[in-house]
This record gives sequence, structure tokens and C-alpha cells, in this order.
Amino acid sequence: MSVTYRTDSGGLRVAIEDEWPGIDSKFRLIVVAALRSKQLLSGSAPRINADPLRRRNTSIALEEVKQGLVNFTNGSEPQKSND
Repeated sequence: MSVTYRTDSGGLRVAIEDEWPGIDSKFRLIVVAALRSKQLLSGSAPRINADPLRRRNTSIALEEVKQGLVNFTNGSEPQKSND
């Protein structure tokens, strides 16, 4: 993923490329978080202690991805054959 920056409260620009383990693009982040959000909507239990004020599935899914709790595979990785 290209390096993107955010500005913290002190005006310092901080790189956020290392905040999302396994995420190599913004598109992948959206897809993975959307699929996890669907799982939560279908009744899956959250993998984090969700803040009562932020119980939206999208917020929970993004936080789980950020903490590396959502397993996914990259479509470009070779798949193992059971032959």
C-alpha cells in the first residue's frame, strides 16, 4: 500500500502503512471490512470488546481488521492443491 499520512492533534504527519496488517491497498481494506461487517450483521460475535457508544458493525469490523483479528487470503497467493 502506498504510504498515506494523517495529521495528529499536534500537527505531526504520521505514516499509517503499518497500522493495517496484511492490507496492501485501500480497496482490499474496504472489501475485507465489508465482508466482516456482513458476518457481524448475520450474528457473528465480535472479536473485540466493542464500545457501547460505537456498536456499528462497520466500526467493529474496521477495528478488527486493524488489530489483525480478521483472517483473509490474498487472491494472488498460489493455492495449495490436495492432489
